[in-house]
Formats: sequence, C-alpha cells, structure tokens
Amino acid sequence: MFRPYTPKGDRQKKPYHSDRFYVPKEIAKESIDDPIVGEDLKKLKAAIGECDSFFMRNEAIVYVPAAKNKDALKFLRSRGYAQLMELSAVDYLAVRGEFEIFYELLSVEKNRRLRLKIVIKEKEAVESAADLWRSANWSERECYDMFGVIFNNHPRLCRILMPNDWSGHPLLRSYPLQGDEFAQWYEIDAIYGKEFREKIGAENRDAARIDRNDTRRFARLGYEVAFGAEPKDEITPIKYVEKRVPILYDDFDPLKQKALDKRK
Repeated sequence: MFRPYTPKGDRQKKPYHSDRFYVPKEIAKESIDDPIVGEDLKKLKAAIGECDSFFMRNEAIVYVPAAKNKDALKFLRSRGYAQLMELSAVDYLAVRGEFEIFYELLSVEKNRRLRLKIVIKEKEAVESAADLWRSANWSERECYDMFGVIFNNHPRLCRILMPNDWSGHPLLRSYPLQGDEFAQWYEIDAIYGKEFREKIGAENRDAARIDRNDTRRFARLGYEVAFGAEPKDEITPIKYVEKRVPILYDDFDPLKQKALDKRK
C-alpha cells in the first residue's frame, strides 16, 4: 500500500488511518456484457424472480433472496454450472448485522465462473446444498463451525475443525484474536479437569514469545553434519545417520548399488 511521505517530526501526529483497520475501496461494479452469462442470468431471473447481478473483475456476481438459494443453485446446475468450487461466509455483523454466504460455481463446458451470493441475518438458517454437491457437505460444516451459520436439512451438521464441545466460532470478527477464556483452559479442563487449573496454569497464547532456537532445532538450519558424523554442539544432539534397508535385504549399502544396463 502506498503511503505518502511526511516530515520526520510530523509522522507521529499524522496517522495514516483513523480507523483501527484499513478499509479498502470498493471495486467498481460493471454491467454484464458476456452474452453466455447474460443469457443464463436472464433465464435465472425468469425462474426465481428479480435478482441483482453485475460484473466485478471479469466475474459475474448475482444476489438472490436467501429463501430461494436452493432453487437458484438447482437452476444454475442445470445450466451447466456443475462444479461447486467454494462455499463460505463473510462476517458483516458489526457493519450491517448480516452474514454474506457465497457459492463459487464453475462451468467447464462454457468456461465461465459465476458467484452466487445470499444475505442472511444472525441466527437465520439457510437451506443446505449437500444433496446437489457432495463437497457442500464439508463446506457447510466448516461454515457452521467457523461462523455458526445453520444449514437446514444437512445430513450431519456438526463441527469439522474444532472439537465438538468447543465454545464459540473462531472466524467471527468478534472472536478474540488470542482466544477467549474457554480457549485458554480447554485442554486443561478436557484432559485433567478444572481442579488442576491452579497447578498447571493457562495456556501461553502470547504470539510474541518466540524461542530463537526453535526454528534451528526443528529444521537443523546451520547445523548440518556429514553422513555418520558427530553433531557440532548440543543444539544438534542426535547423530545424523541415514540407512535405508529394503524389505528383501538385511544389509544393503546404497553407495555400492549398480544400475543394470538391461534386465536378464
């Protein structure tokens, strides 16, 4: 991001942004001039009713009512958009009090992509698309796990990344970046019990606490040793020895192997 130069004495007095987070400018919406996509959207509107559509960065985006998401997905699938590339949500609860659910669809035959979007309120359910695409099963579970979005008629709507007894949804903007009180004590409570909190202590979630030797000890950077040689110091405590033993041989020296010119 380009930042204009300011004199050294004024840098602390002139913040670049008044808000806590940088808010990018909205990308311009363009009219749909693709005849193939235009015909598909024209028939979609005739099938489910009026919907807002436009081009943004050479990709068609169409907003449909949340109650008609399943009908719109079925219709677009019948028009050749047979692959569901992505399904997820965006949290706009703090700004608009809404979630935005998007479906990234691909038609290989037409060589076109189309992004279908719906807008729902918090705790408002939406119809599942798991019976249209098998990949939607896990995508909807992830959306439920991370955002708390409910998908009606899903075959098994449960968490997929976090433990089943986890509290909260980590991708919500309101979720603490360092984890909440539940997250700090989860493993202690699950493994040992709450009575061990004082003895063990909360999990250290300070991202700034980095041991300078962690990377070197893990990747052995700068401490490589030759085959069969002893380590240089105590940071590399394990002797580097590599020996490959094939299944059919008890003792095989890879340095003495010979490639045959032809099979016997």
